[in-house]
Amino acid sequence: MIKYLGSKRLLLPRLVSIAQALPGVRTAVDLFSGTARVGHAWKRAGLRVTANDHNTYAQTLARCYVQTDASRVRSDAERLIAELATEPPRAGWFTQTYCEDARYFHPDNGARIEAIRERIAALGLEPELESVLLVSLMEAADRVDSTVGVQMAYLKQWAKRAHNALTLRMPDVLDGPGTALGLDAVDAARAAGRVDLAYLDPPYNQHSYRGNYHVWETLVRWDAPETYGIAKKRIDCRTQKSAFNRRKDGEQAFREVVAAVDVRFLLVSFNNEGYLAPAVVTAILAERGAVHEVAVPFQRYVGAKIGIFNPQGEKVGVVSHTENREHIFLVDTEHRLTPIEARAALAL
Repeated sequence: MIKYLGSKRLLLPRLVSIAQALPGVRTAVDLFSGTARVGHAWKRAGLRVTANDHNTYAQTLARCYVQTDASRVRSDAERLIAELATEPPRAGWFTQTYCEDARYFHPDNGARIEAIRERIAALGLEPELESVLLVSLMEAADRVDSTVGVQMAYLKQWAKRAHNALTLRMPDVLDGPGTALGLDAVDAARAAGRVDLAYLDPPYNQHSYRGNYHVWETLVRWDAPETYGIAKKRIDCRTQKSAFNRRKDGEQAFREVVAAVDVRFLLVSFNNEGYLAPAVVTAILAERGAVHEVAVPFQRYVGAKIGIFNPQGEKVGVVSHTENREHIFLVDTEHRLTPIEARAALAL
């Protein structure tokens, strides 16, 4: 899966274990799904999952990894991916914008990305099969990018991987049903209805996922948007802001989502670099049930290990730390778990 700020890759074993340890959990919803890692892992573990994210690229990831039934699309997807891999390069607006005006990908790979994306658009596929092809292309592009893990900037000199040839692979799509939504979190909570387990991992500070991954948004939408700045961000990055990215609005937004979800167990991740202190999160969650918490070490995003760069790709400043603490809250809305049972679930 793609490199991603706030990715829960290292927490997946714990999140799966918690879901399996809680009694009667068969259905789950992830309201801020991002790369869909959590929903994908829960689907693999046998849960019926709904994954939601308001960004189009994230909804595409969720449609591929959560909603799509591999048994239905696998043969067509594998055949089409093999065909797309032979598509001759074609440089146009994408290559100009993201490989020459900006330098997220080497122009040789940019021309291949562009040609493959044009071909996918021309195929006119049904959404689930198309999502598998788009994710294959997105992940292939991510493997040859020249960034520090976010699309706020690009390296001054090409990253070594940027010279590798773009290679399409079949995504790890799973058998079985699921649901992908592209709604505001409150609307998605209502649309999901009653579930056994809900996971909330909202944006926790000023960094917008749309702004950090605007190239993926454009690659999926394929709408040749107006861009601005050295980073060539989509113009809608200026206007489509999440309330969770604003200190004054984040607490109320969190309260609304917590109140909206209809759930037996509520699982919440919150980073210690976030706007909301753990005590505030606990107080809000306590309105829904008994709250249990554990804090675990968590690696910061990949760019923190590489360094701090300006929009021209020049290294500036010094990284202060490479590890945070992730606070995981478990809310028992029916007050049935004993403290020992709750601690055991969180400790697995």
